[in-house]
Amino acid sequence: MKQIAVVLSGCGHRDGAEITEAISTLIAIGQCKASYRMFAPNMDFAVTDPLTGQGTKETRNVLRESARIARGHIQDLRELKVDDFDALVFPGGFGAALHLCTFAREGAKAKVLPEVERVITQFHKASKPIGGICIAPALIARVLGSVGITVTIGNDQATASEITKTGARHEDCAVNDYVTDRDHKVITTPAYMYDDAKPAEVFLGISKAIYEIVEMA
Repeated sequence: MKQIAVVLSGCGHRDGAEITEAISTLIAIGQCKASYRMFAPNMDFAVTDPLTGQGTKETRNVLRESARIARGHIQDLRELKVDDFDALVFPGGFGAALHLCTFAREGAKAKVLPEVERVITQFHKASKPIGGICIAPALIARVLGSVGITVTIGNDQATASEITKTGARHEDCAVNDYVTDRDHKVITTPAYMYDDAKPAEVFLGISKAIYEIVEMA
């Protein structure tokens, strides 16, 4: 049974992992008869109000928040070892661009969390598939853009422009589809980069991407 590492960035689209995307990922992995383990960085962050989108004075922990989605079955990202897995997947949500890297604030010049950069680099060097959902492809582009990977975040031209500044190539894609870079084994799908997307459309795009990842692993 193929083993997939899934990296979360909290719980909730404003400041963590997008819940529909995360759960769709887990269901799709199971439908492909593969297995998964979940990881998240052990770091604190300032909470964003999910109703208003405004910052708050409350502080929470990414690993603990991610455990809400994982039902407690989650490990510190530092424990992720590339030799234990066949592929790596990053669900989206703004946490991917806030906590895993600083793309939300700095675009193409974003800083990447060292442990995140480590796992992306190691999976790429091991020629193991890497999947990115929603805004997470921007994170992958920041790490691997210098080798000319191709990714998609849908059709948001401002975000796509920042991605191309990393050296990566961007390809427009519908919400219910995905883009594969076969040379570098990078598979990406837009999901809720389309704000008005329906859950069924998001699930369909993620399911297709995960099937490709598992087949390629």
